[in-house]
Amino acid sequence: MTIEPRIREELHTLRDQVRHFQGGMVASVDGMVIAHDLPDIEPDGLAALTAAAIGVAKRLTEATGQGSFEESLTRGATGYIAAYSAGRRAVLTAVASTDTNVGRLHLQARKAAERIGALVDTAPHR
Repeated sequence: MTIEPRIREELHTLRDQVRHFQGGMVASVDGMVIAHDLPDIEPDGLAALTAAAIGVAKRLTEATGQGSFEESLTRGATGYIAAYSAGRRAVLTAVASTDTNVGRLHLQARKAAERIGALVDTAPHR
């Protein structure tokens, strides 16, 4: 049984829980899309960019003695892109407008990332 429908359900739940949430994606740490809910964003490109950004974020946390990577937030002129570690093998990327409550985004996305990580880590490797 594939985990993609269960992950897509988590993304839909996140959309329901966070106002101004524009979409989300779960990808492997090496940049392969697992599931997405991104109506206006090309998921393969975002997965590759997220993998590169996470690579830099991991080096930053290690170089500064802050432990292993957990999350990263980027703010642009019209919105936010947040990436959350989802277990050992995946990352949750969330896209939201500037009107979103970032605290609520973090609260709900962290919980979703934990559940998604459990799904991905226990699934057989593809």
